[in-house]
Amino acid sequence: MSKQLGQLLNQAKKMQEKLQKIQEEVAEKTVEASAGGGMVSCVVNGKQEVVSLKISDEIWQEKDKELLEDLIVASINEGLNKSRELLQEEMAKITGGMNLPFGL
Repeated sequence: MSKQLGQLLNQAKKMQEKLQKIQEEVAEKTVEASAGGGMVSCVVNGKQEVVSLKISDEIWQEKDKELLEDLIVASINEGLNKSRELLQEEMAKITGGMNLPFGL
């Protein structure tokens, strides 16, 4: 094996280790998102899991099931988007902005 190939493989291994470390760190972070002016909010972690969901008393007074369902979906989707953005921002720090698939 040539010296250059060995160096390239070593660099790839180091980058993979860094990426894995960042994924583990991001998994512990959370983002919050809301819909309906805060009537529904959720917290999502870096593993794309909904950690909590809060529904304000105001929405219960509306007694509008369809509105509540829409707000829950909107809140969760916004939380998932923010979580993905967080991961991409952290990954860009070591990849120099290259778009690499991260498996999340």
